[in-house]
Order: sequence, then structure tokens, then C-alpha cells
Amino acid sequence: MIESIDTSLIDWSRAQFALTAMYHWLFVPLTLGLGVIQAILETIYYKTGDEFWKKTAQFWMKLFGINFAIGVATGLILEFEFGTNWSNYSWFVGDIFGAPLAIEGILAFFMEATFIAVMFFGWDKVSKRFHLASTWLTIIGATLSALWILIANAWMQHPAGMQFNPDTVRNEMFDFWAVALSPVAINKFFHTVLSGWIVGALFVVGISSWYLLKKRETRFALESIKISAIFGLVASLLILWTGDGSAYQVAQKQPMKLAAMEGLYEGGNGVGLVGIGMLNPEKTSYKDNVEPFIFNIQIPKMLSLLAERKIDGYVPGINNLIEGGYETKDGTPALSAAEKIAKGQQAIQALAKYREAKKEKDEVAAKQYRATLDENFPYFGYGYIKDPGDLVPHVGMTFYSFRIMVILGGYFILLFIIAIIWSKKDKFKDTRWLQKVCLWSIPLGYIAGQAGWIVAEVGRQPWAIQDILPTSASISKLATSSVQTTFFLFLILFTILLIAEVGIMVKAIKKGPAVSTNNEN
Repeated sequence: MIESIDTSLIDWSRAQFALTAMYHWLFVPLTLGLGVIQAILETIYYKTGDEFWKKTAQFWMKLFGINFAIGVATGLILEFEFGTNWSNYSWFVGDIFGAPLAIEGILAFFMEATFIAVMFFGWDKVSKRFHLASTWLTIIGATLSALWILIANAWMQHPAGMQFNPDTVRNEMFDFWAVALSPVAINKFFHTVLSGWIVGALFVVGISSWYLLKKRETRFALESIKISAIFGLVASLLILWTGDGSAYQVAQKQPMKLAAMEGLYEGGNGVGLVGIGMLNPEKTSYKDNVEPFIFNIQIPKMLSLLAERKIDGYVPGINNLIEGGYETKDGTPALSAAEKIAKGQQAIQALAKYREAKKEKDEVAAKQYRATLDENFPYFGYGYIKDPGDLVPHVGMTFYSFRIMVILGGYFILLFIIAIIWSKKDKFKDTRWLQKVCLWSIPLGYIAGQAGWIVAEVGRQPWAIQDILPTSASISKLATSSVQTTFFLFLILFTILLIAEVGIMVKAIKKGPAVSTNNEN
């Protein structure tokens, strides 16, 4: 079946899933960040009893609710696509991948659904303490939803806690905690949630700056800026730590992704980190002998330090990973791509022979083929790879997306520091240039998040599951025209939803807090 699939079907299926995921990620980070900020504001109200803080929390809660509703709609479609467009993937690893998604639905989603009604409609109907608890439990539920989804995604990046059952041709979980507590999963969770906190902080600072530009709701705006800027700075500093951990995990588990992130074709010891660089567009293949960069400025030995925690650590490049032969950490020579492909083909052939022997009740032969399968299964996915060059992800997208993410991360730290200092000195309300910068910085948080996901997902191609299942072997056998049709239908639907959300939010923002909180003096 894999042999007969049209490559255009693969491309359109990937495009549809990417479209859905990228639209979904326009809503999720604001949910994660704005939810915490509104909970902090309500906590202040609970402590002080000042109605100003109640109205401030209620205003941001209204925007949270608008965003939350649209995000749920896109998320549901995203999960359904695993069954409709990626049925081979769902069959092959559904026993593992489905577990965290089921927990997300049963535990986290129901937790959100239970307490969100109290959060929105329980003001003055339940005690202040219970309402505050409901607000925090709603955002904790949303964060736990992200946790289980990110655990599932991290497992695709680094499969663990599983064993392959040749009788069912399915991977089965044997260690739930190896999946749930994978270092890749834990780091991905914190890094992703922190990015959402930054988006939420940028949103609150930016919208509050708009009020200052319009010379209205001054106290509301300034107090919101003080709290969200501190919150954003804390998140921006913590994300440096999780970003370092993420890069280390990529170096250990997905070296080809790291090589693409750095445009590194020839590795070595004491490799520098590209600070500023421009890729050579004439380089189209790892083996074309064209220089990879037009220019680049490196931080000496920094990539080795980040990737291996040693200043002279060895970091393989794209060519090294394709050709093999370098010494691995266990002292053995690294296999070449051709050797891995051969082992993958042996695993696929052994699986077919094993199932044939079992059908004929030849247990001796079945045992031999099973041993061959187990020996070569770590390279199972390579058996579907036709050309070693297919193992190289899109270097340009990965390289530039990584730098966009990092540069914007540094910018956010600077912006939040300036916002805090200007607020402390009571200069923010009179500094129009800073207000305009904060307002126009709102989209940059979304751009940084999208760039991060491009690095994560484009950088691991051609794999749906690292080393085990390539994207080309994961899809459903559908008519390409049907995928094209749904792609454009989703594009229209999601765009309408996005426009509707922005329109409703703009209307709510123009109206302002329910009760005037002006204090111009």
C-alpha cells in the first residue's frame, strides 16, 4: 500500500495538518498565559477586597473566554485528523499515542469544563474563595490539557516505554511512566507553557498600552502592565533554561534536527554556534560540495558546549550523519544512512516472514525471524526511506525559524525589563513610543511560538515517529482531491473563526472594563 501512495497526497495531508495545528496554536498560548494573569488578578481581589481588582480580573476573563471557545473548536478538528488522514499512524502506535490524549480528554478537559462555568457565571453566586479556586482550577485544567498533548508529541520525537507486537503489527505501551516522564516530554511541556505565558503577558501589556494611548482606563492599564510585565519577564528568563534543555535533548535524541538548526554539514570537536548567518540558496543537497553559508558569525565552541556539555564535545553534521563512521558515545562507529536503511529493510522483511511462519504454524522459523526483527527494529522506519537525502529536513526553514525564535526571546526580555522600570518610575503613562512598541509587539509572541513549532516539526522530518515510522508511511490512502478540498474548507473556516474572534475581542476592548476604573491623576 505504501508503494502506491501518490507523493502529492503526502504533501497535501501534511499541509492540512500543519494548517490546523498552526491555527490552533494561535489560540492555545493566549489561553495558557492570560488564564494565569486573570487568576493572579482575582487573587489580589480576594486578598484586598477592592472592587477595582474584581473588575480588572473580569475584563481579562472576558477576553480569555472568547479565545478559549475558538481554541476548543480547532483542537477537536486536529485530533479527528489522526483518524481521517493518518490512519496508518493511528493503527501503528494508537495504543501508545491514544493514552495521553484519552487522559487529556477524561481528566483535564472535564476539569476545565466543570470549573469554567463557575468561573464565568459564579460571581456573587458562590463564595469568593470557591470562585477563586474555580478560576485557578480552570487554568490548571487547561495547562494539564497541554501537558498530555505535549507528552504525546514528545513521544513522537523520542519514542520510549513501548514494545512492538509483530502479531498485531502495533506498538504497545509497557511502561506508562517512561512515556509520561520522558525528559523530552517534561522539557517540552515547560518550554511550551512558558511560551504561552509570554504571549499572555505581551497581550495584556499591549492592550493596556492601547488604553494609555487613548488616554482612558489609566489605573486599570497601569496596574495590568505592572503585573503582566513582571509575569512576562519571569517567563522569559525561565524559558532560557528550558530552551537550553530543549537544545540538549535535541542534540542527544535528534542530531539531524540540530544539524539543520545550525546549517551544520561538517561536524567536529569544539564546534561554534552560528550567531548571525545567511544560508547559501545554491546549496540544494548535502553532497553538492557547495558552501552552506554566504556568511556567518559564530560563537566559538558554543554549540559543543550546549549540545554535549563539553567545550570540545563532538557534534556531527548532516554529512557525518549520512555517511556515518564517527565514534558514538558508546565507542562504536556510527552507522551510515545506507546501513540503517538496509537494517530497516531487514526488519520489514523479517516481519513479513514472521507472520507467514506463524500462519503456517512453523514456530522454529517464526522464532528466528522474530529475533531478526527485534535486532533491527530500532531502524524499522529506515526501511521505507528510498534516498539517504530524504533524511535531511528542510535546512532553511529550520535554521531561520530557530533564529527568529531566539532573537524574539531576547527582545521580549528587554521589553519587559523596560516596561517594569518605566512603571516603577511612573513614566509609562507618558511614554507614547513605549506604548506603541508594546502594542505592536503582541503579534511577535505568536510569531515566536509558530517559529518554535516549525523547528520542532519540520526539523524532525521525514519522521512521524523518530526512526520508527516516516511520514510517508503514516497517512491514510485517500483521494488527493478530497484532502485538497478539505484543506481549503478548513482554511476558509479557520480564517472566519479567527476574524470573528478578533472582531469580538476588538469590540470588547473598545467597550473596556464593565465599570470605569479611570484615575487620570
